[in-house]
Amino acid sequence: MYTKQFEIRWSDVDANRHLANSAYTNFMSHTRMAFLIEKGFSMKELAHFNIGPVVFYEHMYYFKEVFMGKPLTVSLEVSGLSEAGMFFKFDHNFYNHKGENIAHCEMLGAWMDLKTRKLVDLPAELLEQAETFPKTKNFKYLTKEDTRVGSKKPVHLNI
Repeated sequence: MYTKQFEIRWSDVDANRHLANSAYTNFMSHTRMAFLIEKGFSMKELAHFNIGPVVFYEHMYYFKEVFMGKPLTVSLEVSGLSEAGMFFKFDHNFYNHKGENIAHCEMLGAWMDLKTRKLVDLPAELLEQAETFPKTKNFKYLTKEDTRVGSKKPVHLNI
């Protein structure tokens, strides 16, 4: 399990004086990028392959409030990866200063070619590294069908 610790700042709290929804998202994103950089997925490496990560969804579950002035730990484990590495699913847990699990998030994403703007498989060198990522107990290899959770499809306005 990969973990990153944060200090909750004034700008991270909302009108209820607890950690704001947007702060959870920012902490997860920072944790993911720090993790990827440590695992060889630096901005330079991603630029070399002209790829970038995209988020399909982040599903949050909140268990307990957390407040300013206390440290917060955010974990990351991989709960899914497609065989060619195009799709990935990360699980994040949030822990307060007592080690209590205060929130959980399931995040699904993919890799995109930054020129064609299409989803792509990971290059072999990065896929080999991705296979070493810390995995959850319920890790599974993802298929394209796994990315269509709840059968959600876009519904356009009639303009």
